[in-house]
Amino acid sequence: MSRRKPLDVLVVGGGVVGCAAALALAKEGLEVALLEAQVPPPWNAEKRDLRVYAFAPDNAALLDRIGAWPSIRDARAQPYRHMRVWDAAGGDELRFDADTLARRELGWIVEHGLLVDRLWHALPRAGVRVHAPVRAEAIEHTDDGVRVRLSDGVSLDARLVLAADGAESAVRALAGIEVDRTDYEQKGVVAYIASERPHEDTTWQRFLPTGPLAFLPCTAGASGEHLNSIVWTLPNAEADRVLALPAAEFEGELTRAFESRLGALTLQSNRVAFPLRRQLAREYAKGRVLLLGDAAHVVHPLAGQGVNLGLRDVAALVASVTQAQARRADFASAQRIARWARTQRSENATNAHAFSAINALFSNDAVAPTLLRGPLLGLAGKLPPLAHALWRHAAGR
Repeated sequence: MSRRKPLDVLVVGGGVVGCAAALALAKEGLEVALLEAQVPPPWNAEKRDLRVYAFAPDNAALLDRIGAWPSIRDARAQPYRHMRVWDAAGGDELRFDADTLARRELGWIVEHGLLVDRLWHALPRAGVRVHAPVRAEAIEHTDDGVRVRLSDGVSLDARLVLAADGAESAVRALAGIEVDRTDYEQKGVVAYIASERPHEDTTWQRFLPTGPLAFLPCTAGASGEHLNSIVWTLPNAEADRVLALPAAEFEGELTRAFESRLGALTLQSNRVAFPLRRQLAREYAKGRVLLLGDAAHVVHPLAGQGVNLGLRDVAALVASVTQAQARRADFASAQRIARWARTQRSENATNAHAFSAINALFSNDAVAPTLLRGPLLGLAGKLPPLAHALWRHAAGR
């Protein structure tokens, strides 16, 4: 069976980017449906999600415009007011401070599960039709848009289909869009850590020859612990080794790698590692199928920009739709789609390659880059206009 009246937009993928896209476009008055293969489990406040994001101010503003941010911020979002970046080889620190940048905070640390829970439950209130659990099994380009056949036998017609179904996007494959992949031969080891000293509302990142080590501040633990989320980038074999260490040995190695900045460290969760790669779609649009978020781009986590880049795809698309409606133009025209795709692909590719270059520069112990790294960080920190420009780029401003 098939819907007779086409939707304006069909979003495939009920993660952070997909839900945000559905909510933002519904707010613009479009008829939107979302399909998701697995209904997300309810958020459990007593269990911390190991997947956390350093959420930028522009994306908090996006979620605020669709009415979702207050419930996220007030549940368990940790603001951070300072950033400290330094290199194990020496040199000065790169520092960002909210007061210097005339901000109350530089951003927030938010759990993936909390974000998805609040956005998912906002969908029915916004008038978004949810199809779940169901998968997209085939797509067909039509004169008016795209027809998507679902695993439950239903077919949906939409003027635009947004693929926000992750790095292994089924819709991207169905649309015949290829990707370029680069394996970093690294893994990101993640865990929650209690620190002896307070985290000072600060995100910390130390560059080591094996890769960057990031500490992200979190809200206090159940017993008042100074809680941090870590992302420790290591070569594959080294990551496997530290995962297998007894807890006390892991804590000791982590404390030394972090130069005891926050005192003694104690594991508060399981340790998990995920492989790191760069993956860029060769096209962001084919016909009226558009790629957003990880379906379009996967980047190195060292700058904490993954979900931020995905939500900027959403913001740019919403801005295009808003502009079209103000001009009484077709929001799904080929020219408008091409402009959005060209701009986002260029910006995201630039960011992805920049993160790769930073990782290559700082994640080795060769003489030349080692001599350059510390002075480069110190120079950026001593030139306020450069520091401001770096932060504004990271904050989406």
